[in-house]
Amino acid sequence: MRAVTLPLEEHHDLNDVAGGDGYLFVRNGVGIAGRGVAAQVPADEAAAFLAAIDHDDHVGGIHPVAIGTVPFVPGSDSTLIVPCVTVGAGSDGRRWVTRIDGADEPLPPGATPPPSAASFTVAPRTPIDRYLAAVTVARDAVRAGRLVKAVIAREVDVHADAPIDVHAVLQRLKAAFGSSYRYSVDGFIGASPELLVAVDGSTVRSHPLAGTAPRSGDIDVDRATAERLVASTKDQIEHRVVIDMIHDTLLPWCSFLDWEPEPSVVTVANVMHLATEMEGHLSDPRPDAMTLVRALCPTPALGGFPRADALALIAEVEGFDRGRYGGAVGWVDAAGNGTWAVAIRCAELSADRHTARLVAGGGIVADSDPLAELAETQAKLQAMLAAIVRP
Repeated sequence: MRAVTLPLEEHHDLNDVAGGDGYLFVRNGVGIAGRGVAAQVPADEAAAFLAAIDHDDHVGGIHPVAIGTVPFVPGSDSTLIVPCVTVGAGSDGRRWVTRIDGADEPLPPGATPPPSAASFTVAPRTPIDRYLAAVTVARDAVRAGRLVKAVIAREVDVHADAPIDVHAVLQRLKAAFGSSYRYSVDGFIGASPELLVAVDGSTVRSHPLAGTAPRSGDIDVDRATAERLVASTKDQIEHRVVIDMIHDTLLPWCSFLDWEPEPSVVTVANVMHLATEMEGHLSDPRPDAMTLVRALCPTPALGGFPRADALALIAEVEGFDRGRYGGAVGWVDAAGNGTWAVAIRCAELSADRHTARLVAGGGIVADSDPLAELAETQAKLQAMLAAIVRP
């Protein structure tokens, strides 16, 4: 297998390159988009597979990449895609295209998807009574000292009388959630605000989120809500569990690891979160991005703590297979670099694209109220609902 990377002088919106049938991972215009399938490779072997490709780099410091997802359940099989054509956009303004084995697929021209007017129905797939009961079981397990935290989620179905236009959904996500990690991989689309892990040479970063409040659109109300979020003992406990786990997991691979002393508030269009940035220097021999993804996923932000006990409770009470929700989505390259987001604020489309499965959850601790947790999932679901439903 041979790859050739050339600079791109013209601007190609990565959303347009991915379109409705390609691959996308982008934030603030920085990321990759791919078309076609040159190879499919087990995620844990991806970096070595990519490193074996004969690569002619005319840009400098660019490597072949694979893109994909890692499911929620630890140790699940995961296959990444090596696109035939990959377009990249760097934070330094450089743009490039990598073609595998002479792939001559033209880059699609930028085009705004035509407006459509479909009919939609939205309904819970998880019975509300079951969800509320699951939250209660998790809360009582925390109060009894069996857990520190468990994340309980629920499913919602969106049915459309015409195929859902993935390209149009991606454009709407770009407009509303440009600072989130927007992705599209084999019918799995979304806009995650949470960085699981990024590896760039010897630098490792993570930006975990835990603790959520809805936004109102009113500046003064949102400011007061943010102040309550920071002061909330319940949300601070939920957040601290996540930070400690990620810190303790990354530290053995690092010569140093630094983090914000106090969480900040990160806002997206519909909600706000407590967040803590982490950055460290990886020791030699350094792990590749996939090794760290496997070690971290799922964090307590999506599973709970202790992990094994929380996952067992989730499997017992939730009543559905999370699949890719709550796992990770991102890319890895031949040098072991990569960026992976937590797979949340997402939709999984049926093969005919007439149905989208949405999932949202929240961290349950001793002070959790089931109805308040239901309201939190409703706020989180708005991200994808607003991007999909266009009557």
